[in-house]
Amino acid sequence: MHRSRIGVVLIDHPAERFDAAADFWAAAQGTPRQEKRATAEHPYEELRPFEGGVQLALQRTGSGTAPRVHLDIETDDVDAEIARVVGLGAEVVERHESYAILQDPGGHVFCVVPVQTGEDFDRHATTWP
Repeated sequence: MHRSRIGVVLIDHPAERFDAAADFWAAAQGTPRQEKRATAEHPYEELRPFEGGVQLALQRTGSGTAPRVHLDIETDDVDAEIARVVGLGAEVVERHESYAILQDPGGHVFCVVPVQTGEDFDRHATTWP
């Protein structure tokens, strides 16, 4: 058995447009940007989480990449979760040591990652046989 849930919604923007997009999304939520800003070395910047502790974050991507939104499915067993979603029709795009990038049957990219949200994961994850 393992557990998983959609834990993070990421809004991806290329480096050259990232700061304007981050300013926009923080203002759209009615909150200031975080003090810890995304950099090339640490490309993530958190926004205010959704109900249930689902994190909303910005990801600074490489120059020239297209803006997009992608989801992170967090899990306590990355290999088991990859197998589960592949069985549902997903395809592995890239496999890394601790996470994977996949595509759903419609072509939308998402990631399967280790647990990122701590107690919120424990409270809201689904248990799979």
